[in-house]
Amino acid sequence: MPEFPLPVTQIAQLLGIPENALRTLMAEGDEPGDPTLVGLTVEQAARRLGIGRTKMYEYVSSGEIPSVKIGSLRRIPAEAVGEFLARRYRATDFDVAA
Repeated sequence: MPEFPLPVTQIAQLLGIPENALRTLMAEGDEPGDPTLVGLTVEQAARRLGIGRTKMYEYVSSGEIPSVKIGSLRRIPAEAVGEFLARRYRATDFDVAA
């Protein structure tokens, strides 16, 4: 099914509900995101970072994000997602405008 960007703010206003409540309802169609998982699928890890599955596979293939094979399944340690983001943040050179 093709994805079309929704004007979530406008839809929430029309329904008379807060935008964050609508976003929560929309996310319930996805996997709920079990906080007890220690090994994430590539898709789950990509969703946590807000990137595509293909880009996540690139990071896994390059070794930027560690992963492990369990049988035929590939899993990414849950903490690896946060560590990856922290490394990228530290590597970013922020210019402060005066």
